[in-house]
Amino acid sequence: MSLPVTSGGFDRDKDEFARGARALVVLPDRGDATRDADARLAETAGLAAAIGLVVAARVALRVRAPRPATLIGSGQADELAVRVRQEEAQLVVFDGALTPVQQRNLETTLDAKVIDRTGLILEIFGERAATAEGRLQVELAHLDYQAGRLVRSWTHLERQRGGFGFLGGPGETQIEADRRLIRDRMARLRRELEGVSRTRSLHRDRRQRAPWPVIALVGYTNAGKSTLFNRLTGADVMAENLLFATLDPTLRQISLPGLDKAILSDTVGFVSDLPTQLVAAFKATLEEVVAADLLLHVRDVAHPDTEAQRADVEAVLAEIGVAAETPRIEAWNKLDLIDAADRDALLADAARRTDVIPVSALTGEGVDVLTRHIATDLTAGHRRYTVVLGAADGAGAAWLHAHGEVLMQVPGEEETSYEVRLSPADYERFTRRDA
Repeated sequence: MSLPVTSGGFDRDKDEFARGARALVVLPDRGDATRDADARLAETAGLAAAIGLVVAARVALRVRAPRPATLIGSGQADELAVRVRQEEAQLVVFDGALTPVQQRNLETTLDAKVIDRTGLILEIFGERAATAEGRLQVELAHLDYQAGRLVRSWTHLERQRGGFGFLGGPGETQIEADRRLIRDRMARLRRELEGVSRTRSLHRDRRQRAPWPVIALVGYTNAGKSTLFNRLTGADVMAENLLFATLDPTLRQISLPGLDKAILSDTVGFVSDLPTQLVAAFKATLEEVVAADLLLHVRDVAHPDTEAQRADVEAVLAEIGVAAETPRIEAWNKLDLIDAADRDALLADAARRTDVIPVSALTGEGVDVLTRHIATDLTAGHRRYTVVLGAADGAGAAWLHAHGEVLMQVPGEEETSYEVRLSPADYERFTRRDA
């Protein structure tokens, strides 16, 4: 059921906005030399469009000294209020963090609902989370965000869908529940997520005993991870030109040269200024990344802020506890969007590095090279062993074929000799199989 959009001003008590509401996107520009202001505005507009908002206009405001009351200057706030009326915007999205006081004061000045970057990302995650685990994580992040706020968040979408289980919906939570109830609810959610984490750990332990190497796809949102995942696995994971198209982790089995099996994990995309509440809440999901044998960092090299996006991804990886020594390969994606001159320079740059493979997940260009590179990295520590098995030991022979690369086998009447390339850990595991 669609909720009506209020007209003739903003009614804070009703807080009614539906898909199709007109929004003004505002960038408080502090002169960040690492990011292009237009690209940043485009990204935030994309985030707004991801939950059905109509972006009426994009506005960049230079902020030299943030104001405690409103973030932007009073003159800028008055000019923005005029623009809000001109554009008939019901919502103003600030690309930055707002304190509860700033949010409340801006709503009064602009006579419109105001939401900051954290709130916007939480809305997107809330709408996209498809599994019970994802919904628990989003709810925990949302409650953590709201715990210190006395203003209501923009929660029409949750009420429209019946809520995620935020004690009847997060909008109602902010009105009827006090901070103690929120803390109690958060404690219960954390306990449930700990159970999810334990289950995931058991699954990981089972895979390690198998053992199959795990490759985690990581990258900035909309870098093309899911498209590459589908290309490598033949799966049909949602892959659209949409920010945060993937939230819940997806694992699939793939075959690689010299490896019978590997597990490929598609994970949530990262973004600059990813809310700390989300990083904490999604740690159960991101444990797949922490425990991975190899990270495949998918980068959109056609994006003007590709270097800044790379830095953002690396910062989040460090924050969630990924070891610096974890092997990494960068897949420089979206070659199909780069013109000939820039393409030649990019390919020359990639050729000078051993950890970079240029690809187009959309067309398949470079993907075969990438899979060979992944296999080489995963088998780099493998050694050559001679294994002698009884002629009737079919299970042992199958194990060698499944977990290593059988280079040669010499059959005899009573036993067969195998020349096989295995990791030292697999060889030790094999020698202990009858112990």
